[in-house]
Amino acid sequence: MQLDNQCSDDAPAASFRQTISPNSAIDLIADVARAWPDAVALSAGRSDYITYRALMAAADALAAELITLGADTDVPVGICTDRSIEHVVAMLGALRAGSCFLPLDPDWPIDRLAHVLDDARAPIVIAEARLMEKFAAPKRIVLSSAPEARRHGSASALPQPTSESLAYIIYTSGSTGEPKGVEITHRNLLHLVGWHRDAFGISDRDRASWIAGLGFDASIWELFPYLATGAAIHLPGERIRGSADALRDWLVEQSVTIAFAPTPLAEALIKATWPAQTALRTLLTGGDTLHVRPPTGLPFRVVNNYGPTECTVVATSGEVATASALAALPTIGKPIADTEIVILDGQGKLAGPGEVGEIYISGPGVARGYRFRPEQTGERFLMLRVSGNAGAARRFYRTGDLGCFTADGEIAFHGRCDDQIKVRGHRVEPDEIAAVLSQHPGVAQSAVVAAGEGIDRQLIAYVLPATEETPRAGELRDFLAGRLPNYMLPGSFVRIAALPLTANGKLDKSALPAPSAANTLASTRYRAPGSVVESRVASIVETLLGVKGVGIDDNFFLLGGHSLLGTQLVLRLRDAFGAELTLRDLFEAQTIQNLAAKVEELVVDMVAGMSEEELQERLAHESEARW
Repeated sequence: MQLDNQCSDDAPAASFRQTISPNSAIDLIADVARAWPDAVALSAGRSDYITYRALMAAADALAAELITLGADTDVPVGICTDRSIEHVVAMLGALRAGSCFLPLDPDWPIDRLAHVLDDARAPIVIAEARLMEKFAAPKRIVLSSAPEARRHGSASALPQPTSESLAYIIYTSGSTGEPKGVEITHRNLLHLVGWHRDAFGISDRDRASWIAGLGFDASIWELFPYLATGAAIHLPGERIRGSADALRDWLVEQSVTIAFAPTPLAEALIKATWPAQTALRTLLTGGDTLHVRPPTGLPFRVVNNYGPTECTVVATSGEVATASALAALPTIGKPIADTEIVILDGQGKLAGPGEVGEIYISGPGVARGYRFRPEQTGERFLMLRVSGNAGAARRFYRTGDLGCFTADGEIAFHGRCDDQIKVRGHRVEPDEIAAVLSQHPGVAQSAVVAAGEGIDRQLIAYVLPATEETPRAGELRDFLAGRLPNYMLPGSFVRIAALPLTANGKLDKSALPAPSAANTLASTRYRAPGSVVESRVASIVETLLGVKGVGIDDNFFLLGGHSLLGTQLVLRLRDAFGAELTLRDLFEAQTIQNLAAKVEELVVDMVAGMSEEELQERLAHESEARW
């Protein structure tokens, strides 16, 4: 069954008048709810969906509750839930209360969650009951596990924020060793919504997807332009999000018309085989360097997007030409509506066509600044009167990214001019990882760099031991895992005798040795598999990663695994054992021994739940498969 997005098939695509000069995107969503109350807003499955009427009623009821707790203009409300309809209710409820929302990824370590809440000075947290014990905030709201519990009711005299009030705060990696919060206003968000709707012809007939990670600002971009237009947003399961083939099949099955996928996943989707007939007309991507072009005959267009968090997700956008047209890497497109981009050379002068320089961005998408960091805000958000451009000085964001204008006015991306990097779509400051790693008592100094491209891109940590006894890689990874998100964990740890430095005392990255068998720290001492299940799991991991001699204490991620390979491992284990593993099970288990134990637990539970007839049928099937 598919859910129609409109109550009447005869309804025109834009049959209502939206708020004139709205102050916030929530005003536009409220207009949609009044015009098409019974249209589906969000769907997480056949029986789990919510209409626009119910969505706004739930948001208003939550807003009333938040106001009693002190929600007000620019007061952040932390939201820590899994991807769900209730997560969106929490976002909209915070906005209806006049506050701003603060996305918190439930997969982050407790130390990072606590730091972000404390740094943002967020007095209120909304979370699921199972996550609530993680928070020490004085005011907490537990989201009900029953979706209908807060989907009725109303609130009166709701605050009306101005366009310069905060809509959300989102944290990025920080070069000082601590993440910093970027303050996005309603004006910033409205600009993103308006540009997106116009650029991609969004209407109430569209069916969009919600795929990006919850701590990634693209997940906000995936929601608001569609909710403000009356489109339906579909939520895939976690297994689907991590597999290109599963995601392709789901997009086709759900008749999704426009979707976003982080760059590594988008590259796999572009290379996948697609049916000739699919509702998907546009695949949006961004977050990392795009290395592939769409083949001739792909039934949808691919649009590459670029934008720092400080510029409200997107600053440039452009359709990617087919592979037969050009051999060069795809560009990041042209500036979006009302956005100005200048590229300055090392002397602060405008770079000429083809000349690489630093990218500066101006326009209505530029954020207010960094949360409670006036000095860093002053360093990155600058008033400039650009040489050669007439008029008064304008406010620019200095990106730290390098690029150049091509002959046709597009921008070719040339990486970072500082140490910031992207790993699987996430912005990462290596200095932040090194700062945490150096807190380990067995580490005197450390450095972190990135190596590889696309989904194979991984972080390498270089470690100068504090004593003669060097910590093992598994110990260091466990130390970091308690303090940093998974995407910030190095894939290998290399022992060095000293950090190589340049003449001016900076780290000389070019002099760092490549990881080898001689210098790479072992995960643990080798222990051979001791059971049939452990042997089978180790063998599957060896085949998938192309390594040999995997022991039961070896860590999948330290062997070179990552989330996309993890999804493949989960599928192979499911085929081998019939166990319904999830990617979260892998992140929790990590070692071969723990993973084998989880497989055994799931198989025992599965067999215990079978009838005698089902069990005999399964045994017969497995016997046939062996022969």
